Amino acid sequence: MLNKLLPSLLLSALSVSSALAQNAVSPARNFKAYSVAGKKAQVYATVAGSDQRLATAGSLSFQPSPQPLESQVCVFVDPTKTFQTLLGIGGALTDASAETYAKLSKDQQQEFMQAYYSPTKGIGYTLARTTIASSDFSTAPYDYVADKDESLKTFSVKHDEQYRIPFIKQAIAAAGGKLTMYVAPWSPPAWMKDNSNRLKGGKLLPQYRQAWADHYVKFIKEYERQGIPIWGLSTQNEPMAVQTWESCVFSATEERDFIKEYLGPTLKKGGLGDRKLIAWDHNRDQVYQRASTILDDPKAAQYVWGVGYHWYETWTGSQMMFDNVRRVRETYPNTNLLLTEACIEKFDFNKVNDWALGEKYGMSMINDFNNGNVGWTDWNVLLDEQGGPNHVKNFCYAPIIGDTRTGKLLYTNIYYYIGHFSKFIRPGAKRIVSSSNRDHLSSTAFINTDGKVAVVVMNDGDQKQEFQLWMQGQSAPVVSQAHSIMTFVIN
Repeated sequence: MLNKLLPSLLLSALSVSSALAQNAVSPARNFKAYSVAGKKAQVYATVAGSDQRLATAGSLSFQPSPQPLESQVCVFVDPTKTFQTLLGIGGALTDASAETYAKLSKDQQQEFMQAYYSPTKGIGYTLARTTIASSDFSTAPYDYVADKDESLKTFSVKHDEQYRIPFIKQAIAAAGGKLTMYVAPWSPPAWMKDNSNRLKGGKLLPQYRQAWADHYVKFIKEYERQGIPIWGLSTQNEPMAVQTWESCVFSATEERDFIKEYLGPTLKKGGLGDRKLIAWDHNRDQVYQRASTILDDPKAAQYVWGVGYHWYETWTGSQMMFDNVRRVRETYPNTNLLLTEACIEKFDFNKVNDWALGEKYGMSMINDFNNGNVGWTDWNVLLDEQGGPNHVKNFCYAPIIGDTRTGKLLYTNIYYYIGHFSKFIRPGAKRIVSSSNRDHLSSTAFINTDGKVAVVVMNDGDQKQEFQLWMQGQSAPVVSQAHSIMTFVIN
């Protein structure tokens, strides 16, 4: 009798499994009725060759529209299909940012904090990342524990108390008292590694795996004791890169085993089991291989909230590999995807006004969100006129440059391009469908918790483009200028 039932039971189980998988990757229908009829869209624009920077650019009215012709350029938006929920958008609060900030006048410091963290007068950052001990964007390598102190009795973040901790606390206050903060190590102390060096790669020695896991707990608890709540952490920054600066190599299996045997259990035992653990924290090129290795192991996967990634796969000459992000999303729909770091390297002060800086950000943010990303974290929020400080001369751009020679803040168009997302798409928003029928117009869209729809459209072409913003049989005419980005907020 049991043998006769097994085929039908198996078919039933497979059917249920298939349905669950399909539901997980399919869009959810927003059953709360939404109608664009009679609504208006407030327009904000940043345009090359003009003084428009997140500038109010009038409003649009929607009118009934028949089936668009193939010759009509359109951006189609469907607010009734919802996808991932936005965690937040922000940048990293590094030693370099903190030290540059400390050199600014009080007025410039106030301007800086308002520019980033005010949702009304600034661009409303809500997400932040910082380092566990030093990174390349520190003035020198440093540790929190003495040499060979396996018990971590000497653990102290005194180094951070001069610049970084006060800087982070001011950012939290400027953000209204809440900033979703996650942390990442660049390297264990030199004595824990097989190359006896914080720099130039190397691996964590097996005998120090528990001590290193304990180190994360010590750091989180000490930062929280000092008034900085920690939402999450990643296992290791760029675990496949042997860098001239602080770095440590973990293969996929090594990271998997460290998570399931040491880091995950240690966080739980230390009362930090609810902190969000992020795997990988490296480039899009190998994101699927890393994700599958870790997430296919249930003992490791139980501790992992999401997979973090960077955009530096372009070092190989490749374009950005957004499809790899989508493959992880499709295969592991219950795992969150988070861009944890991005910046443009090879700083040149003479090119701080280069329009291509912001367009690279716009392209990445649109494609990352459309492929299932829940949050986007830029690298340093502030650097000086040299693109540092940086102890290995790996100088980079930041959205805001603090020119310590003049005391002035210089806003690159990176700041404004990010602002077209962070100011109008708020935590808790759900991505909705946005589809362009021309490749030089790229777009993404979200519906916020207050019901407002935000549609971002970027024109990276050399010509202005007329198009229709089309929703539910209604459309509004738009003129997108060459090399511009626009956000439409529909009330």
